[in-house]
Amino acid sequence: MDVVSTSGVSKVYSGKRAVDDLRMSVPQGAIYGFVGRNGAGKSTVMKMIAGLATPTEGDIEVFGRPVRAHAARRGAGRVRPAVQRVGVLIENPGILPNMSAMHTMMALALALGVPEPRKACADLLGQVGLADTGRKPAKGFSLGMKQRLGLAMALLGGPDLLLLDEPLNGLDPEGARAMRNYLVQLNRTRGITIVISSHVLDQLERMCTHYGVIAEGRMVRQMTAEQVQRECGDSLRVRTADPTRTLALFEDAVLGDGVRLAAEPDGSIVVSGGFEPARVSAVLHDGGQEVLELSTQSRDMEEYFVALMEGGRR
Repeated sequence: MDVVSTSGVSKVYSGKRAVDDLRMSVPQGAIYGFVGRNGAGKSTVMKMIAGLATPTEGDIEVFGRPVRAHAARRGAGRVRPAVQRVGVLIENPGILPNMSAMHTMMALALALGVPEPRKACADLLGQVGLADTGRKPAKGFSLGMKQRLGLAMALLGGPDLLLLDEPLNGLDPEGARAMRNYLVQLNRTRGITIVISSHVLDQLERMCTHYGVIAEGRMVRQMTAEQVQRECGDSLRVRTADPTRTLALFEDAVLGDGVRLAAEPDGSIVVSGGFEPARVSAVLHDGGQEVLELSTQSRDMEEYFVALMEGGRR
């Protein structure tokens, strides 16, 4: 089941399309890495999923229910079940600057009607590493501390879906590692589905099970972590005296699972995916091809996503 599903969603601000015909699917139990440049529309999409902004066009469903903006205002203070199950940390956390971390958490816990609020707040502050902040006002927190407090606030009430916009922003390497491990633990032990945007792609690589790449408000591609690994893995550049014949031989042969062939302008052929190098060599030998070049190339994740974003620009 998809926890989040959007169909043809667009958002227009002052005549400009911030989001354009977006189709997004987030499977239940996924850690979904939402990748895009600044201004690509990631925050706007998250706001619409959370019911904090209204789509100009299209439909959004969360847990199989349609989302409407400001759903919490409907009825006598009641919150729609789909919205109530969502924890949000988008842009700046809604922190009360003159209050301590505990008092900020308590204010939100009481507003949400969280059972045993003091215990719940203390537990979450301990989990995000803010148990020892005492009475220090939140306005004196570092950016990283504010991010951790924002995450603790998002977790109040035990949500089943977390929407996290740049939660690693402002964290030092040790803090980012702790945050990453904590999110993976939440996902594995409590089954929380997480949508997370970040510019720190190597951190996403360590935790995400699925990815969505957005460029200029459009979804360029969605894929699993396994697909990304296959496409970012080693490739083999083959150059022979007869590239047309070589390509035909490769197309007719079984080189491995999910193999892709690309003919380059210089006449070489790039073999990528789950190819077997020994099998490629055997096909060349059995076909009597004169090999001029046979070299391995690697492609890192950042290069891969940048190429996708570039390809998705108008």
